[in-house]
Amino acid sequence: MNRTAALAKGGLFALVALPFAQAQYAPPPPPAPFAGFWNEAVRRDDPAMSRWDLGGSFRSRYEYRDGYGIAGTPGSLDFRAHGADVENDYLLNRLRFRAGYTDAWWGAMVEGRSSFVFDDARFASTAPVPRQGSGPESDTIDLHQAFVTVGNPKVFPLSAKVGRQELSYGEERLVGAFGWNNIGRVFDAAKLRWQTEAVVFEVFGSRVVIPEDDRFNVSNDYDWFSGVHAAFTKLPKHTLETYFFSRNASPEAASAEPSPQFPQPSARDIYTLGARLKSKPGTLGPWDYQFEAAGQLGNYRDPRAGAPDARLDHEAYMVVAQAGYTFREAWAAPRLGVEYAFGSGDRAPQDGRHQTFENLFPTNHKFYGYGDFLSLQNLHNARLILQGRPHPRVSVAVEGHLFWLAETADSFYNVGGVARGGTGSTSGNGYGVNPGFDPFVGSELDVVAGWAVTRFAQLEAGYAHFFHGDYIAQSLAAPSHGARDADFVYFQLNLSY
Repeated sequence: MNRTAALAKGGLFALVALPFAQAQYAPPPPPAPFAGFWNEAVRRDDPAMSRWDLGGSFRSRYEYRDGYGIAGTPGSLDFRAHGADVENDYLLNRLRFRAGYTDAWWGAMVEGRSSFVFDDARFASTAPVPRQGSGPESDTIDLHQAFVTVGNPKVFPLSAKVGRQELSYGEERLVGAFGWNNIGRVFDAAKLRWQTEAVVFEVFGSRVVIPEDDRFNVSNDYDWFSGVHAAFTKLPKHTLETYFFSRNASPEAASAEPSPQFPQPSARDIYTLGARLKSKPGTLGPWDYQFEAAGQLGNYRDPRAGAPDARLDHEAYMVVAQAGYTFREAWAAPRLGVEYAFGSGDRAPQDGRHQTFENLFPTNHKFYGYGDFLSLQNLHNARLILQGRPHPRVSVAVEGHLFWLAETADSFYNVGGVARGGTGSTSGNGYGVNPGFDPFVGSELDVVAGWAVTRFAQLEAGYAHFFHGDYIAQSLAAPSHGARDADFVYFQLNLSY
């Protein structure tokens, strides 16, 4: 495995020399549209069969992680230099198959999913009961989506969608389908949509589905998520999105199912009000920008507090600002972008307030480093992005990140929004709350590239190196621990059929 990491590092320096393009990294588009093998065959002989949609996808990804804590392994912590196992590699396979039908005024779709994992050392869950299983991203066979739609927006603007479905808003910083994950995220939801040329307005109520390997997935009856989202598309040169989200989890939410793939939330009532302003593509010449801000109120049950049943007043916020310039006349049309993301942290945990931003249901992988160490909680993240398409079928990106804790009086949160813990944090034997430590967490360099091989096949590869900073070094300063950098390598194949 050390040989694999060395080869990936060598590939990094070769890729850095290439020009790049566009905002968030996106896989290159296929060379031609592809509806699926079965769909193309039956529609060619009978146009009426276009009402049916039968197809799916297969994704296989190999991941190698060195310097990562392995959930369920005693003493294993992110960036720990010695004294515990921090090296893990595994293969993730995800198979999806869908069957859909669309009529003039209604439609339906069912999608099954099999998520297989090989050789993952991580436990499936460490709370409330430790369970090894095949890892947190294994869910051998289950129902991914099953919904019915009613309405025809071409004739009347109101429509409805009811059933198990994905929810995605904005860039997915707060609400997303979490497509990077081998399982993904779905909700049992009911959604109303009002769509005109000027505005798309949605209101929904839902419960998030809990993945459980070897059991049929059900939603968490004690974790309700509802909201209103509006997108205004007729503003000059801009699109404006506004939203209000409500997450209401009762104390029973944490133990709603006996064997979840990952821990469920503590009790909370969080209300999020926010807006996102984005320039329309090409309307500002080579420039583009977007700005998003959200504030939160409510209450939160902090399991780390001295009185764990007590509810703390929740007051938190986030801000994200991005800007970029695309060199349209240059080879590969490279785009150079900068970004700043902030998620508030708890300034004084003993004052009866909870000020850590609630990241809700995000797709964090796209934003805070492809190494997947952090979320938008107690965080300053400065990001530099260079992307481009050296060939119509190839996309390449290089990114750099700098990370600080917003408040050292708060925890260092992982990509899943869970506070990192450890033993004896003040003596440098693990993570915890360390008000006297330096807030600089570290920096990360990412490289990712994708190639659209055919209409139905894509290849992708990526490498991330995390340079640990003073906060990590001080947290793991004891001789029995020590601090080190971390590496992440992946190779991925996507097939559509």
